Amino acid sequence: MAAVVLMTAVLIILQIFPVWAKEEQLYALSAVLMDGETGRVLYGKEAYKGRPNASTTKVMTCILALEMASGDDYVQVSRNAASQPQTHLGMREGQQFYLEDLLYSLMLKSHNDTAVAIAEHIGGSVEKFAVLMNEKAKVLGCKDTHFVTPNGLDAEDEGGIHHTTARDLALIMAYAIKNETFVHITQTRDYTFSDISGKEHYSVHNTNAFLDMETGVISGKTGFTGNAGYCYVCAVRQDEKLFVVALLGCGWPGNKNYKWSDTKKLLSYGRENYNYVLLPDLPDLPEITVTDAVPEENSPYPEKKKGSGYSEIYRRLKVHVSLPEKEQVKRYLLKKTETIIWKTDLPDKIAAPVRENQKIGTLRAVLNGKEITSCSVTANEKIGRITYKWYVNKVFQDYFH
Repeated sequence: MAAVVLMTAVLIILQIFPVWAKEEQLYALSAVLMDGETGRVLYGKEAYKGRPNASTTKVMTCILALEMASGDDYVQVSRNAASQPQTHLGMREGQQFYLEDLLYSLMLKSHNDTAVAIAEHIGGSVEKFAVLMNEKAKVLGCKDTHFVTPNGLDAEDEGGIHHTTARDLALIMAYAIKNETFVHITQTRDYTFSDISGKEHYSVHNTNAFLDMETGVISGKTGFTGNAGYCYVCAVRQDEKLFVVALLGCGWPGNKNYKWSDTKKLLSYGRENYNYVLLPDLPDLPEITVTDAVPEENSPYPEKKKGSGYSEIYRRLKVHVSLPEKEQVKRYLLKKTETIIWKTDLPDKIAAPVRENQKIGTLRAVLNGKEITSCSVTANEKIGRITYKWYVNKVFQDYFH
């Protein structure tokens, strides 16, 4: 009997806390499983700790190139670009390439010289391009990311070492896959091109082996340096659920496949434990007391709310909330035990005058104590303020009618 009870308890615990989810079961020093639609971290292991991130940096380099330049641009190779260490395309100083071709070199084979050539073409120098990278990271909501190089090689400047966090890296990938060209490039298995002269020909093969390991892989980027270890970031849609996985420090030479193992574990956890839900129906909102308010039409005199030794003229204001359509259809990956609730931030009373559609308060959607979205609560109507002039006019109206 005791054995049965023990076994039952173990099964219950395993359902609540999956074995793999213990941090020691993941090889990566930092790991994140993210809801790719909302950016919410579904699982994190040292998710906000800054670490070197190697060639996963090139996700940012690529997306900036797609947004700030044209694929038809001529990119001329500098001495600095040509001198970059392996892995490299082997470009020579003075060679010219189409930017579009170099993006395949960048993302499929992770060439370091290509990254520098692109950075210098767009930013004028590696240093200026790094400024653009860091500015973009802030716009995307990254909290602890500092880029020094466009290729992710270990480096340091006055701002610190080149690094990001698993959470920030996942956020960058979630943004990048919104760009169809980025997705097309990173899904390509093999690509052949030449320099603009047509004299030199190159072929690159995609190093993202995970493309053929699981169904629904949208994009991914590998990386390795001595300081970073093996790194990986990918976006996958499975069971109609969009997940982003980011891994930093996922083993060193001899453990090259750890990143695939960790990625599979995280995706399995996401599929089994999370399902999409929409925001709950909007709650009924209370009417708000408006003091010193002109009474409603057909109401001969204002209501008076008696308190301790005074009378307060008031009126009830109806309010409404308009949730943007994009929020109405936005989906959130939740566990069965999680619930989104609405919380209102509304005053008990306000003083007249009130403008129609004036903001009165805020309605917030809260998940696990954190706000995930909000919208304004506004006045349904205009309400004037009682003044001495209003009283005089009222007396005359009542007297002559």
